[in-house]
Amino acid sequence: MNILMTTLVVGIGATAVMDVWAVARSSLFGIAAPNYGLVGRWIAYMPRGQFKHHSIAAAAPVNGERFIGWTAHYLIGIAFAAVLIGICGLAWVEHPTIAPALIVGITTVAAPFLLMQPGMGAGIAGSRTPRPAATRLQSLITHTIFGLGLYVSGWAAHFVCLL
Repeated sequence: MNILMTTLVVGIGATAVMDVWAVARSSLFGIAAPNYGLVGRWIAYMPRGQFKHHSIAAAAPVNGERFIGWTAHYLIGIAFAAVLIGICGLAWVEHPTIAPALIVGITTVAAPFLLMQPGMGAGIAGSRTPRPAATRLQSLITHTIFGLGLYVSGWAAHFVCLL
């Protein structure tokens, strides 16, 4: 199996599952989908030396921020898939199991809690949001869904990459 192709299939697939969940969550529960344009804005300010914002929404918009944000979103998903495959090896893709995928997926919630949310002005684990507990729960659910996506995409990679 080609490790790069396998990692791409798993990472893109798992991220897409997470995005489908965001659309379903919005339709079913009225919870807004993440705005990856704001992530792109945050990233676009980094080369200018600004890594932390009081409120990323209040920062001046940047050309191409949505493209930057969506690209980063999928690259991050691929990177987390690489972590899973790096830890478990290609043997995991030959016979995907749910536990490693869920462990990696749930562990990825550390990225928004400790890096993205504080950097974008929402505080550690969303502590500066209007409803921190709800923000934390939604992040945890979303990253659990990402873990399920890793598992499902592991099976997809199993079939795609064996052809």
